[in-house]
Amino acid sequence: MSNAGQTALQASPDVREGQTRKVRFRESWRDRIRRWGLGLAYAVKPQRISLLPRIWLMSLMQVFIPEADWNRFPEKPEYHTWRGLVGLSDDLSVETLVANYKRGYFPFCHMGPMKWWCPEERAVIDPAETHVSKNLARLLRQQKFHVTMDQCFSDVIEACARPREGKVPLTWITPRIMQAYDDAHKAGYAHSVEVWDEEGKLVGGLYGLAVGKVFFGESQFSRVDHASKVALIALHRHLTAWGYRLRDAKWMTSHLKSFGFHPVPRDEFLQMLERETNKPGMIGRWQADPSLMADGQQQASSDKAAPATTGSPETSNTKTA
Repeated sequence: MSNAGQTALQASPDVREGQTRKVRFRESWRDRIRRWGLGLAYAVKPQRISLLPRIWLMSLMQVFIPEADWNRFPEKPEYHTWRGLVGLSDDLSVETLVANYKRGYFPFCHMGPMKWWCPEERAVIDPAETHVSKNLARLLRQQKFHVTMDQCFSDVIEACARPREGKVPLTWITPRIMQAYDDAHKAGYAHSVEVWDEEGKLVGGLYGLAVGKVFFGESQFSRVDHASKVALIALHRHLTAWGYRLRDAKWMTSHLKSFGFHPVPRDEFLQMLERETNKPGMIGRWQADPSLMADGQQQASSDKAAPATTGSPETSNTKTA
């Protein structure tokens, strides 16, 4: 696979780029109204409607508490339903994202105040134990794609937010989510994997957040068959080579199971986070290593060099609020 475009980007894009991205992460009033309508329909489905009174109560309580306390979750939160609603908070700053992910919380919301969740079960995997099917292994050997990392984060997150063919055009990757993770990308915590075809077109990818030695997957997309699977395999081979032993994918699905993900109870997952997020990671832009995508490298050695970044090592005593 080609290593074209592997040169790392600067860790802090200039002001003009930041302004461009802020303009980019917008939606028309028509799209917003459609999202609100579809989001309301999603919320009142039988399996979810039981949470609405709790969400309304949480929203009402914010009227009676100091604004400074709105975004603070209890040290020992109450988890609501199996989906694990923790609370409401519109604070999506990089500092808060990192701190909340270390506690096992992630934001997910179609409309209204941002909801934070910590499900009773989490889909996880040790990247070194990823299952690669024979068909996918054959595709990788054909080397029809090449892979980069952190080369066009904005393009990847926008592609993940677009409607999927044959599915309801409802996304939780709203402009404020895009901006929050773009800020985390600039800070060196959020990362993207890009998959390119032989003509140099972006055909697949994924993005997520890395804290310590944990990678939290957020979303993926594919414009041609299997491109997102190639992105997943590429990510897992790199994580294995860099010593990551925990990859989170939130809710369990049959698709994730096919790669070797398995569910773990919330308490066990939180213990894993306590251990792995406090290990030294790397803050900065990641670079892909083409050798990890060569034939016979399904499980890369953890003794390989650390990822090339433009950032600095993340130490175990890093403080986040």
